[in-house]
Amino acid sequence: MAKTKTSILIIDDDQIVADSLAAFFKAEGCDALAVYNPTAALSELSNKDYQVVLTDLNLPTMTGIELLRQIKQLHPSTAVIMLTGYAAIETAVEALRTGAVDFLTKPVVDDELRLALTRALRQHEVLKENTTLRTRIATTHNLDNIVGSDPRMRSIFETINAVAPSRTTVLMTGESGVGKSLIAGAIHQASPRADAPYVELACGSIPETLLESELFGHTKGSFTGAHADKEGKFLAADGGTLFLDEINSASPAMQLKLLRVLQERKFEPVGSNETIEVDVRVILATNQPLEALVADGSFRQDLYYRINVVKIEVPPLRDRTADLPTLAAHFLDQQSEELARHFVGFTDEAMNYLRRYQYPGNVRELSNIIERAAVLSKGLTITAEDLPPHLLDPTTQETLPHPHDDDSSVGTYTPMTLTEALRNPERQIILAALAANDWNRTATAEVLDINRTTLYKKMKSLNIDPDDHAQAG
Repeated sequence: MAKTKTSILIIDDDQIVADSLAAFFKAEGCDALAVYNPTAALSELSNKDYQVVLTDLNLPTMTGIELLRQIKQLHPSTAVIMLTGYAAIETAVEALRTGAVDFLTKPVVDDELRLALTRALRQHEVLKENTTLRTRIATTHNLDNIVGSDPRMRSIFETINAVAPSRTTVLMTGESGVGKSLIAGAIHQASPRADAPYVELACGSIPETLLESELFGHTKGSFTGAHADKEGKFLAADGGTLFLDEINSASPAMQLKLLRVLQERKFEPVGSNETIEVDVRVILATNQPLEALVADGSFRQDLYYRINVVKIEVPPLRDRTADLPTLAAHFLDQQSEELARHFVGFTDEAMNYLRRYQYPGNVRELSNIIERAAVLSKGLTITAEDLPPHLLDPTTQETLPHPHDDDSSVGTYTPMTLTEALRNPERQIILAALAANDWNRTATAEVLDINRTTLYKKMKSLNIDPDDHAQAG
């Protein structure tokens, strides 16, 4: 038995049985209470969180199965053990399908009660974790967390509300860090599938040899290292929503498999001939224009037309600077709650620095900057001194390229190769991203949407030495 107090509620209309069970669990170190009818049980559950309920199947005013259904609806993290003097296989199956952890037959021996309680406590922890996760997803991916008054953002809000009720495939485009995963989660939360699983997978972060297994699962022994059966993301998201980010990185062979599952909602796990059918709403995102990839033959045209049903183009933060103060205030409010501190906003100087920065990491980078400032701030107002040093460097801000500059800003042309012309802007972007992530190269690679090896190579070719940073610090 666990040494911490385990709370258990016993329900049986036979008071002698209920009281004796309560006495047994109290002797085992539990916080146990006996009640004698469903009404009293539901009232007690509304006043106190119980980890486990042990209930008789035959109760006055409602059956144990009906009570079980109400408990699972009102108190989803509470584990329920069913107890009966008249066991029947059909009844046991119904109880287990309805959500009971265990089904015991009277007279029950002490060891059976101990084992049942152990299983119930394990189930309670799983149910509690699932409830917490769903709450976190609902909070994180709520539409209220997608901040912006820019006309393009308002259009995105309207699209989310329009497509959410359907199973229509959605394709999102935009740079890394603009908030595509937030939009995917908001579509899920606004849909009838909100209570079903929401699963994310960044295709670019998975080696090509393992991506098929991640998506469709595999059977034991299907390849070296497959020591057990594995459930893929499509099956994990059955009944809910699957968000596939960086779909542009999928190989031609994987694109063909995706086309089939999107059309037929069927697939076979790696190493298996069994066809599995799923009901999954798929949302995809790309950080490269798929039209160009279709044109050069690296992305299947039929898959492009299949996924390009509803398209959402998410603008980079530098193109909607009017939203920046609202976003900054939103992230500061989040930090106020996270750190249990009250912040009153930003000084004008700090806000001016925030406005002038180009944000190669987009909204994600702004969120990191505000988090850093809130943690380091000594006062109630975020000042320029609380911001990362690279935001205060005007040369960094000026040299970052802006893709929407008009021709008048191009300046005098000096003959050079395109590689040479892009060398300095690329170096400045990588330096700014490294500084924004405290020179954490894994986080920087994620923000820049490149793998870590590519970042190392670029740092070497651009003469960016992390040791210089360490010495400077």
